[in-house]
Amino acid sequence: GSLIEVQARLIHTGRSSMHVVVTVSSSEVSSHAYTPATTCILVFVAKGADGRPTAVPAWTPVSRSDRKLAAAAIDRMPARAEIKRLMLDEDYGGPSEAPRVTMRFLVPPGVVNWGGNAHGGTVMRWIDEAAYACAASWARDGDAASTAVAVYSGGIHFFAPVRIGDLVEVDARIIYTSAHSMHLSIRVSSADPREPDALTLTTQCMSVFVVPDDGGSARPVPPWQPTAEGDVRLWEHAREIIRLREHIVPIPASLTLED
Repeated sequence: GSLIEVQARLIHTGRSSMHVVVTVSSSEVSSHAYTPATTCILVFVAKGADGRPTAVPAWTPVSRSDRKLAAAAIDRMPARAEIKRLMLDEDYGGPSEAPRVTMRFLVPPGVVNWGGNAHGGTVMRWIDEAAYACAASWARDGDAASTAVAVYSGGIHFFAPVRIGDLVEVDARIIYTSAHSMHLSIRVSSADPREPDALTLTTQCMSVFVVPDDGGSARPVPPWQPTAEGDVRLWEHAREIIRLREHIVPIPASLTLED
């Protein structure tokens, strides 16, 4: 029943890329007093008619907040590039004994974007739904499991578009647990429904879920210890991603909303 406000702000441009920070805030209907709930940076790449990256107009920061946000975008590039490299080099699809949830469905016409494919935001919603189902089933703490929430999603890479009418498979699997969190790998693949086994990887990312208690603190979660070779490798891979994320300083929502 809350009101939602979403603000998107350009904070950096490369030759063909545009870095946009998005802040989501919520408010009670009666107060219209918005409180920031989450922020994230999305990187868009402009493409020409031939599908290749094309140059975008350069953006120059003007205000104090513009300059600080632009600096923050640049500062996090090395760690993000290393995370991207590690994720692109890793095989998330091998044999596994990890807890997992797989969803399959046809892409409806109502999620089409201007390019005629499924909207990227819709794909991200599918990722969140599959990850939630996997995390909640592993937490298995009675009613508390239903309150599992995502506290981080990152390393999202879109490799190919998802066409309307495609058969989509969203696979979420736990790759690491800490005392209070569950780290998941999520892969989205699609295929012509007439050839359901000819799946093409379209999107992948990693998400972290916790189960908050009544005070908002994360509850302990059941530990998962991998034994299969591929699962052990991904466990260590997740720990390396965690280490790299520690070098990325979060951008305060107050800064993203500053004029």
